[in-house]
Amino acid sequence: MGSSGPSLVTKGQVRVAIEGCGHGTLHSIYASVEKSCELKGWDGVDVLIIGGDFQAVRNPSDLLTMAVPAKYRALGDFPSYYSGARKAPYLTLFVGGNHEASSHLFELYYGGWVAPNIYYLGAANVVWVGPLRIAGMSGIWKGHDYREPHHERLPYSPNDVRSIYHVREWDTRKLLLLRSQVDVGVSHDWPQGIEWAGDWQKLFRDKGHFEPDARSGQLGSVAAKQVLKRLRPKYWYSAHLHCKYAAVVEHGDQDGGQATALEPPREVEETTAGVKDTYTAEPLATNSEEIDIDLDDLEERPVEVEQQATSNGAQVDVPTETNKEEINIDLEELNHQEPPAPSEDRSNYLDHKPSTVAEELRAQLPESFRRKTNDTNGAGAIETLPFPEAIHNRTTNFLALDKCLPHRKFLQLSDVSPISGSKSVQQERPFKFTYDKEWLAINRVFAKDFVVGDEKARVPRDQGEAHYRAQIDQEETWVELNVVVKNKLEVPQNFTETAPSMNAQNGSQNQQQQPMEYTNSQTSTYCAMLEISNPFHLTTEADGEAEAGVGGTAVEEVTQGEEVDLDIDIPECLWDRK
Repeated sequence: MGSSGPSLVTKGQVRVAIEGCGHGTLHSIYASVEKSCELKGWDGVDVLIIGGDFQAVRNPSDLLTMAVPAKYRALGDFPSYYSGARKAPYLTLFVGGNHEASSHLFELYYGGWVAPNIYYLGAANVVWVGPLRIAGMSGIWKGHDYREPHHERLPYSPNDVRSIYHVREWDTRKLLLLRSQVDVGVSHDWPQGIEWAGDWQKLFRDKGHFEPDARSGQLGSVAAKQVLKRLRPKYWYSAHLHCKYAAVVEHGDQDGGQATALEPPREVEETTAGVKDTYTAEPLATNSEEIDIDLDDLEERPVEVEQQATSNGAQVDVPTETNKEEINIDLEELNHQEPPAPSEDRSNYLDHKPSTVAEELRAQLPESFRRKTNDTNGAGAIETLPFPEAIHNRTTNFLALDKCLPHRKFLQLSDVSPISGSKSVQQERPFKFTYDKEWLAINRVFAKDFVVGDEKARVPRDQGEAHYRAQIDQEETWVELNVVVKNKLEVPQNFTETAPSMNAQNGSQNQQQQPMEYTNSQTSTYCAMLEISNPFHLTTEADGEAEAGVGGTAVEEVTQGEEVDLDIDIPECLWDRK
């Protein structure tokens, strides 16, 4: 993992490199990490975390499942790592964003190696790098898809190509059931309201188009905010909005003490005019060589209307796409009128503004998000539990980073001191990369109700933490006996190619057909280890259908808290280090 031999851990710290959006620039990212370590006097890092838009494109067919305008489709650097021509010099973890080779990541819902030493965290996951416990969630917020199942399956329709990367309540629910401390949280999308916990005046001067969305509660992910407020990690890293931004979130005490309100300050919230005159965005210097793949092509996309049932059985028409002139697919979720951060039964770890959303729309939200009622004896009442004592951290340092381009703030190196209370006695590098016992138990609980590829399927209702707790405790005992005791907790080095690499295709640039759907042996092995069904395993019939289908810069200093390390200044992203 970047070191030539074992070395002692300094004061229990883990050397972490954090990078914003990947956008297929692995050569430059790794070269920049190497140079940063050289300037810092390190011999490497223990782990590199990339905040999404990784683009694990294996061959040209994968490009047809990535949400970027056709003229900007590019293979990037990843094929050489997938084929084995190059190997990542550091253990690399990443979450999914909204510009991904979804056909590839679909195979690894529970997480897995996309190439040797490069690990996708899946739709949601919790893992360990030595003593460091990391929780990750992929995707971006889009409210109308939040309660949907994972219905997308190859070949993808134009709408599937976009909906597949929208975060789902099912995956968020599992993260919200964790009852022990994590060190690091990672999401592609910013947690909703996080901008108000930092220097938002400067942010709006630099990125003026953020302000109206921030003030209306449309900036960022409701799901990521909920997970942040539940898990209270020491650090939270994001990307997506292509700028560097730091913030500090105070969580208060476990009895609901003073906490950072992730909402506009009162003086801003009450002002109805003049704010934009006060914080006028300054024009940013542009790079003529930068290809901005955030700009959507201007082709008209089909508008579909779905019917979603409310709790009283009425049907509500919900348009999946509403604006043919929309051109910024990185910020597409900001153009949709999402329900505000809703009230819910887990009020001891959520803060939000009062909602004015119509009741018929509120009824579409998960049960755990709905307004708390005084009727605790009703048939639909959800029993809650006290906030977990084992989640003890009071302060989260948030950091968002840019994408790897010259003169952009895309990279940071930090010594991270774990607070998760691991019993690991490992004192030498390289650290082991292991599964998380509690997370494995949660996956066993949820596996029996998990459905993939069925548009008509209904996601089972959230029955509340009290309902799941006994099941999770029981499954943790199973995991201890069948995984931990049998020495299966370390993540196996079992990468294998599924789709052909560029070398196997002899460099063909054919982009006329989406790829086949492949059964990934890593997912099969994971499901076999947990003795759960594998909904991603293709039957012979499905395999034939899938095969026949055609688918349509510098790193700078962060001063938020003494635990955040100082960066090393680098002149620019090292594009010449190919």
